[in-house]
Amino acid sequence: MELNTSVDGSVVVIRPYGHGDAADTLAIFLAAVTETAAADYSPEQIQAWARPESRELSAWHTAMQARNSYVATVDGVPAGFSDVDSEGHIDMMFVAPRYLRRGVARQLIGHVEARARREQLRELTANVSITARPFFERSGFTVVAEQHPLTAGVQLTNFRMKKKLVGGEESVRVPAGTLLPDA
Repeated sequence: MELNTSVDGSVVVIRPYGHGDAADTLAIFLAAVTETAAADYSPEQIQAWARPESRELSAWHTAMQARNSYVATVDGVPAGFSDVDSEGHIDMMFVAPRYLRRGVARQLIGHVEARARREQLRELTANVSITARPFFERSGFTVVAEQHPLTAGVQLTNFRMKKKLVGGEESVRVPAGTLLPDA
């Protein structure tokens, strides 16, 4: 299943996660946390969240497969990834810093929403970082609660967010010419 769209003259393809994607998606996660989120979290919080020394590639791969993840590529290069479970919960959505503000996250959230609608889910939920909150709000999500989870013994701040999937007016707008995947 693929979703193709043009961003800044580049082609974004969203496809299912595969075994060969483990190293690239882990690198995207670590860069997004240590670079992009560094503006909103302390060095201690970033270290606890990223935990690069404890990330084992085979465990990462197993978790990514279990979450039914998707990878976004730009001109064939992995640029971001996301997932959505059978209950409509998005566990992870990360974009490599060099691909920020190029529409990659918008395409990922559009893909996640299309999948949720195909499965007739009523809402999407996510625990969203301070950094990602504005993007999720622009995508139609609302804050349900501010949370302060402990990660590796360090308190972080994130937001429980949700988006109702009833009615077309709450949909993510996907640009004309986008090929939506078949069910």
